Amino acid sequence: MPDVMQNVRRHHHRPLVTVAAALAATLLVTSCGADPGGGPPPEPPGSSVGAHGRLDIPPAAPLRTGERFVHLEMARPYRPSAPNGGTDEYRCFLVDPGLTEQAYLTGSQFLPQNAGMVHHAIFFRLDPVDAAPARKLDAETPGDGWTCFGNAGIGDASWVAHWAPGADETLLSPGLGHPMPPGSQLVMQVHYNLVDVRAGVDDTDRSGIRLRLVDGSGAVEPLVTELLPAPVELPCAADERGELCDRGAAVRDVRRRFGAEAGGEAEQLNAYCNRGRAPVPGNTQHCDHPVTAAGLVHAAAGHMHLLGSAIKVELNPGTPEARTLLDIPAYDFDQQANRPLPQPVAVEPGDVYRVTCTHDVTLRKRVPQLRNLPPRYVVWGEGTSDEMCLGLIVMSRPG
Repeated sequence: MPDVMQNVRRHHHRPLVTVAAALAATLLVTSCGADPGGGPPPEPPGSSVGAHGRLDIPPAAPLRTGERFVHLEMARPYRPSAPNGGTDEYRCFLVDPGLTEQAYLTGSQFLPQNAGMVHHAIFFRLDPVDAAPARKLDAETPGDGWTCFGNAGIGDASWVAHWAPGADETLLSPGLGHPMPPGSQLVMQVHYNLVDVRAGVDDTDRSGIRLRLVDGSGAVEPLVTELLPAPVELPCAADERGELCDRGAAVRDVRRRFGAEAGGEAEQLNAYCNRGRAPVPGNTQHCDHPVTAAGLVHAAAGHMHLLGSAIKVELNPGTPEARTLLDIPAYDFDQQANRPLPQPVAVEPGDVYRVTCTHDVTLRKRVPQLRNLPPRYVVWGEGTSDEMCLGLIVMSRPG
């Protein structure tokens, strides 16, 4: 998932230390194929049989007025390898939609080729000014892609699409779209979980994405995605024992697996959301985020990992103007798609978003991917054995 504390600082102007992405030493741009026409969509790459079985990708919905498909994919199959003795790798691949004129992203369908290892994927837009540095870095380093815990690892990338199990094609409402200036690029960040991967059998992936683009400025209202993180402070169960049941040891383990900067998000989230007070262990945590600019909220989503049991995003809780933007009382990992609101909800400075997550430590003994791992005090972290609490708000702002 992206650099949440950098996003918080950018939107809320708090004096927080920026958590930079941990950029490793391998990068190579991927090639892509594009279907610039408005005919039937190209066939997606075939899904492989992995821990989660074959993933059947449903056909795309018909093109709407003014839309065209563009199909991007990795240049070749990639074989992930988790660093530092972990079971997860975050890998970024640069893909070029080939834009020579202004366009808007009005929908997308991620095409996970290996469902047994792809945990989730995020697509970030790189502005044209960042394209040349990305290509230069690519040309100077060997291998496909680069390690990118946190965010895209290049420039001030904007989140424009994402996928996790349970999500299908994303179709934005007519008249809405993410701006794609000419020369802009996409960074495809894929989180690979390798717990159940069998070497030489299902250990490569060649995922892609099918974009819907509308050309020209037209009457498209530009969208932005805001991230609303909250801490995770989930202690071991009463009957669990182990070195990692100590919070300090667990935080150090996250740092070891993902680097000092990415591993510092647990402490920064606690400092921001709890205003510097000591963390309070418990199943449920929340965080309030002030609204800093007026806009209209069109959709919301939530992201947790395998111990998540409930997530809610509220506007102005505890006041007469309170609204619930997202409520998933029985969360599972297959419920991460954007959920359009029945009607757009107006927000303005002075309003407050609250994201609340509940995690269930007893799931560790019941989820196949976790039950053979040692017990731990769970904090915010990039790995599947770690956790997150993240609300996502898709909104437009007046020009």
